[in-house]
Amino acid sequence: MAAVDEKNGSLEEKGGLNDYIVHSDPNDVHQLDVTGRDHVQRKLKERHVQMIAVAGTIGTGLFLGSGHSLQAAGPLGSLIAYALVGTVAYSSLCAIGEMTSHAPISGTFPHFAARWVDPAFGFALGWNYFYTNAISVPVEITAATILITFWDTNLGHQAGYTAVICVLVCLINIFGVRYFGESEFFFSICKLLLITGLILVGLIVDLGGGPDHDRRGFRYWKNPGALAPAGLVSNINTDRFLGILSVIVQAAFSFQGMELVAIAASETENPRRNITKAVRRVFYRILVFYILGVLITGMVIPYTDSRLLSDSGTAAESPYVIVMTSAGIKVLPHIVNAGILLSAFSAGNSFLFASSRVLYGLALRGQAPKPLAWCTKNGLPLAAVLMTSAFGFLSFMNVSSGAEKVFSWFVNLSTVGGFFGWWGMNITYLFFYYGYRAQGLDRTKLHYYSKLQPYLSIWGIFWTTIFILINGFEVFFEWNTSDFLVAYLNIPLFFALYFGWKIVKRTKIWKPSEMDFHTGIPSVEETENPIVPPTTIGGKIAAVLF
Repeated sequence: MAAVDEKNGSLEEKGGLNDYIVHSDPNDVHQLDVTGRDHVQRKLKERHVQMIAVAGTIGTGLFLGSGHSLQAAGPLGSLIAYALVGTVAYSSLCAIGEMTSHAPISGTFPHFAARWVDPAFGFALGWNYFYTNAISVPVEITAATILITFWDTNLGHQAGYTAVICVLVCLINIFGVRYFGESEFFFSICKLLLITGLILVGLIVDLGGGPDHDRRGFRYWKNPGALAPAGLVSNINTDRFLGILSVIVQAAFSFQGMELVAIAASETENPRRNITKAVRRVFYRILVFYILGVLITGMVIPYTDSRLLSDSGTAAESPYVIVMTSAGIKVLPHIVNAGILLSAFSAGNSFLFASSRVLYGLALRGQAPKPLAWCTKNGLPLAAVLMTSAFGFLSFMNVSSGAEKVFSWFVNLSTVGGFFGWWGMNITYLFFYYGYRAQGLDRTKLHYYSKLQPYLSIWGIFWTTIFILINGFEVFFEWNTSDFLVAYLNIPLFFALYFGWKIVKRTKIWKPSEMDFHTGIPSVEETENPIVPPTTIGGKIAAVLF
């Protein structure tokens, strides 16, 4: 039995199942087809996309946060936390990668949620993701400013550095997606060289190749031990378990941003092919750069080292710099600080891009003010970029001592938003999976699909739910009302967005037979150019790398 795909005029075999051709509401109430209003252009090249996949997964959370994780949970505890969060991040990336392979369009996963779960769910997910990423822009700008104090300790210069970095981050995004792609390509290469160099240096020092010739091996796993106590309860085993829990949020911060490649799909050349390649390679990048990096960190420095408690915000608190200093290596700390500075700048750049594109997607479909959907003739959603850029100037709050505490609350409030993003991606995928199957569509014909689905998304939903609930568990051992609100306010905020839009717009949860898998989605022929095999040596090397 065959059914006609009315958009592409082709026959699609249903394997004897009932035909499901979903005819959209002629009034397009939910604005699924925005082809006439979506004016972004596909200017990101394959090398940009592949390196952006790296840029989203390596940042200050790994370079600086791994030291705090080691101090809080010990070498084995931090390794367990990073490995667990890595699997959850990977489940989310696989989910959004497969859905994007079907629909590489503006609006990305918040629109997928609106299209296949419930328009209200997409609204809540979109605004949650926008807020989380927009407030992360000034966070990274502030981190970059603090990193400069490694060389210039005069706090009177902080406002000037903040202004320069803020303007540069905004300008890169205002110039357009091509400049964003080129800048992230450069930053990603720098970060790859830095983390690779740090892992090698750590391994050399561990094996006794440093100036002190001290062969450490797994010495620190035995003394002071593999697991650090949290200092919350008297039972040592329970306390060590709580130590691992305390690292979860820090580890998650290190992984957030991997979905950037999917968000950029509507502005990517050959999006189905390039995003497929990026998603498949991310697993190995997590394994090598995160898991191996955290393992080496736990081998070269004990979790009891008092320097890990440093809150300088510069390379001085990096476990790699600490061990270099101990081993007598003097020049590398400055190089590491420069690399981390570039990472912070890159992260702010990426967060601004991601949040502006999600805001643009919301505006296209009537879930944000319509003026925010305005594009220039070159395909830049300038109104959304300018709106998001305004958040960057919140970084000046850190210049004022009076506003610094308020800003830190604001920052912490957004951390659980990342968990909601992963949670929503996996929930949306389950709806997508069962709707696709109910309508007789074959997901194995997509450019990318995971054989581990839907179990991978079920795993992701389970753990992100746990992460959201335990995010502020420490407050229950020593009560602090402000910390409690910071940790859990995002939960009622998310559901207020969901039920508010649902009540006002009277939306409903889509049944599998009602889901629209066709309207406004470009065909493979419309997005993918023929593959041209490389003929030069440089081209063949680039094909392997990117």
